[in-house]
Amino acid sequence: MTHVAEIVTFTLANGTTPEDFVKLSQTSESFVRSAPGFTHRQLSQGEDGRWTDYVIWKDMKAAQDAATQFPQQDFAPALIAAIQPDSIQMRHEHVLWNMTA
Repeated sequence: MTHVAEIVTFTLANGTTPEDFVKLSQTSESFVRSAPGFTHRQLSQGEDGRWTDYVIWKDMKAAQDAATQFPQQDFAPALIAAIQPDSIQMRHEHVLWNMTA
């Protein structure tokens, strides 16, 4: 399996509600869906308040290309402003095993 997981964890900026952030995230949907190599995405919030944006890409090149193009999109400034900058942690991992329902 050659898929790559892009895992981004972060905390929302002060004044951003979870509902607002979900709506802002949804503005990125057409970009992510149309990005070559996109497979799956989910967004979650932990009980500690930290968020995880989990995206599966076909390969590392697709993940890196999307990450490079993401900040240049029209929706990006508002989405980035809703996140506390010093809280962002992003990593890419090779998917070694997958299980679905």
